[in-house]
Amino acid sequence: MPYYIAVYDINVKRGSKMLKLFRRYLTWVQNSVFEGEMTMAQFQELQIEAQHLMEVDEDSVIFYEMRDERYTERTVLGSEFGKRSRFL
Repeated sequence: MPYYIAVYDINVKRGSKMLKLFRRYLTWVQNSVFEGEMTMAQFQELQIEAQHLMEVDEDSVIFYEMRDERYTERTVLGSEFGKRSRFL
C-alpha cells in the first residue's frame, strides 16, 4: 500500500474542517502535516473531499507518495506533536 505525506496551507477559516478531513485518512504529525498508508481509492476520496473544502485561489494541498513506509527515513528535531502509530 502506498505511503503518503500530505501538507496543506489553507485559510484559517477552513482549517478545522480540513484538519478533521485529513485525520480520517492519515496520522497527524505536525501543524498541517499528515502521513500514513492509504489505498488508491482512499487517496482519491481524500483529494475529492479536500478540493470541495478548499478555495483554489487561496489554498494549497501537496501530497508526496512513496511506494512503502520502509523506504522513508524520518528525523525529528524538537517536540513531536503526533506520534506515528499503525493502530487507530
